[in-house]
Amino acid sequence: MLLDKLKRLEENLRTLQNIKENYEIEDILTDKVDEWGIRYGFFETIQIIIDIASSLVSDNNLSMPKNYAESITILISAGYLEKELGKKIIKMVGLRNMLIHEYGIIDVVKLFEYLNYLDDIKKFVNAIKDKIST
Repeated sequence: MLLDKLKRLEENLRTLQNIKENYEIEDILTDKVDEWGIRYGFFETIQIIIDIASSLVSDNNLSMPKNYAESITILISAGYLEKELGKKIIKMVGLRNMLIHEYGIIDVVKLFEYLNYLDDIKKFVNAIKDKIST
């Protein structure tokens, strides 16, 4: 199941990378369908990260997190993620929460700028793959 989630995360990354390479912010601002696409793309991608973190924490009896961000903090403490990468992933968890709870006031320009942080998600995938393969 974990490997399936990692595979899905990599597929989502390719789609988000495609958006980054083929769209300008004006495209997103002028087409609600494109805006919804980027919103959902980020939401699902971050949710998969949360699912992976929660599974690792639970399956390995690492702790009892109080929230999604704490699952990432636990992965840092357990050596699954470097501290700096973990902090970046925690910010993405915050983005997911905004997408869910404050969808009416999301700054689409800032959301589009998150495409510049796709490498952090790739690093997350690689870190988890490295850790579970050992």
